[in-house]
Amino acid sequence: MSQVAEQDATSVPGDDSFDGLRLREVTKSFGAFTAVDMLDLDIPSGSFFALLGPSGCGKTTTLRMVAGLETPTSGSITLGGEDITSAKPYRRPVNTVFQSYALFPHLDIFENVAFGLRRRKKSDVDAQVNQMLELVELTSQARKKPAQLSGGQQQRVALARALINEPQVLLLDEPLGALDLKLRRSMQIEIKRIQNEVGQTFVHVTHDQEEAMTMADTVAVMNAGIIEQMGSPTDLYENPRSTFVANFLGQSNLIESTVKDRSADVVTVDMHGIGVSIPLTRAHADGNKGWVGIRPEKVLIGEEGEELDAPGNSVPGGVVSDVSFVGVSTQYLVRMPWGQELQVFQQNTGHRRLFRQGERVELSWRPDYAFLLDYSQDAAAGAQRGSED
Repeated sequence: MSQVAEQDATSVPGDDSFDGLRLREVTKSFGAFTAVDMLDLDIPSGSFFALLGPSGCGKTTTLRMVAGLETPTSGSITLGGEDITSAKPYRRPVNTVFQSYALFPHLDIFENVAFGLRRRKKSDVDAQVNQMLELVELTSQARKKPAQLSGGQQQRVALARALINEPQVLLLDEPLGALDLKLRRSMQIEIKRIQNEVGQTFVHVTHDQEEAMTMADTVAVMNAGIIEQMGSPTDLYENPRSTFVANFLGQSNLIESTVKDRSADVVTVDMHGIGVSIPLTRAHADGNKGWVGIRPEKVLIGEEGEELDAPGNSVPGGVVSDVSFVGVSTQYLVRMPWGQELQVFQQNTGHRRLFRQGERVELSWRPDYAFLLDYSQDAAAGAQRGSED
C-alpha cells in the first residue's frame, strides 16, 4: 500500500468534484514484478508536482500510465472528474515532454511549435505560436532549425510545443537529464517560471533530488512502487519520516539510540551514553529504539570543551578523521567514541577556523533540528541513488 505521510485530505475519496489528477489503488505489474503498488495520489489542478525516486522505483511507469502509454493492472485514473484509465493517449488532455526533446529536425522552431495546431486545423495559429515563443523567450529564434539551438533552447521549444495544445496536465519525463549541470540549474528556474505564468498542472518525474526540490510545490518520494513520503520540499528535508527519505534527500547522520522518556512535546533518548532530546513532532519511532537523525549542516563543530551556540545536545569526544574543502563549505568526518564517523558541513564564512585531521573536537546541535526514525528501518536505505527509471 502507499505509505503517504500526512497527505492533504483536500477531497473525499470518490468525490467527483475534484478537478485535478487522481490515482486510486493503481497497480502495474510486469509478470511477477510489481512496478507500482496500490498507489493513491491526488494532484491538485494548477500545481507543480514531482515524483522523485531512484532507478526502478516506479515513477516513470506511473507517468506512462497517466499518459496512456501503459495500462494499469488495476485501479483507476481520473482527470477533472473524468475516468481516463483506459482512454487512448490521443484522447487524453495530457502532453508529455521527454528528455530527448523529440523535435522535428526539418522544421524551424516556429513550425515545430505550430505543428499540433496545424494538424488539428486550428485558426489563428500564428498569433498563438508567437505568444508561446514569447513565453519561452525564443521569439528571435523562430526561423532557426533545432540543430542551430542549444540544448536548453531546444528544451524550451519542446515545452512550447506541448503547452500550445493547452493540456490539463503537462508530464515532464526527466526533461533536463541531457543538459550539463550549469544549464540544468538555470532551466529548473526557467521551467518553474513558465509553470507559474501558465498556471497549468505540471507533473515532473526525476531522480535528481535538487531538481525536484527546486521546482516543485509538492514532492512525492517513491521507493519500490510506493510513496514513502509526500509534502513540501522543506517538510521532506527537515522532517523525514523514514531512513530512505532521510538519505535520499541530501545526507543524514543516523545514530543508534534508546528511547528513555516520552512527554507531551519531547522524546528523550540515550545516544551512546549521551542524553539527546527530540521534539515529539519530529519523532517517528514507536518502539524503544530508534535512529537519531541530524543533517551535517545542522551540526556545529568546535574545540574540545568549547561552548557552542547550540544548547541541548552536546556530543564530546570526537576526533577529526577527514577534512574536505569544497569552496562554500568545509566537510568534516568526525570519529565518535563509539566508532561511528559523523559528517559535519561548516560554511566557510571566515568566522570559524578550520580544523585539521587528528584534532579533538566537540559537536553540538539544537534539539529542534534533530529527528527520530524507527530502528526497524535500514539506516543505509536510500543512500545509493539511481540515475534512471
